[in-house]
Amino acid sequence: MTTRADTKPAPLQSFVSGGGSSHLQNLHTLARQIQHNLQHQHHWSRLQVHTHSPLSKEPLPRPLVSGLPPQRLYVHPDEQIELLKNADRARKAAGASSGLEVKAQAEREWVLPTRLNEKWTLRRLALVFDAINMVPPALDDDEDEDHDEDDEDDTPNPWRTTKRVVLATADSDSTVVYYIMHDGVVKPRQN
Repeated sequence: MTTRADTKPAPLQSFVSGGGSSHLQNLHTLARQIQHNLQHQHHWSRLQVHTHSPLSKEPLPRPLVSGLPPQRLYVHPDEQIELLKNADRARKAAGASSGLEVKAQAEREWVLPTRLNEKWTLRRLALVFDAINMVPPALDDDEDEDHDEDDEDDTPNPWRTTKRVVLATADSDSTVVYYIMHDGVVKPRQN
């Protein structure tokens, strides 16, 4: 028979509660929960929890997550037109009669972990946007690793002109919903 003192926490519980931070423990735990969800449910890679601003090195308003999604999350409308034109040119050059192969490289994204019951204001969102770069910094070990050709390119996307975060809203039943938020006005998509 095992006693309560002999039991160890589950690996997931250890992961979510692990890691020290200058932020409140519940905010850091939420960030780790979102990190775990992105990695295991949505197949993101190169995930990292950030507690300090890459711009000022000051603590962020709350921990943020950054990572590389398996595919591009947002394509600017003008970039979409350019990608379609390039794909059409490539199709014609190859002599193919149908099917466009549109290639948009995945980009590192900021993720803002939140709870459904939190009240967010424009001021709170502005504090987050003011503390981040346009693109999250690469992981320290990214320079040493060999990446596939389909992987992230180091050159910045010229179409990415505003800061954006993926708002990750977790509910008490552990479901997470993701929304893309931009800092400022963005040209709307054309259907």
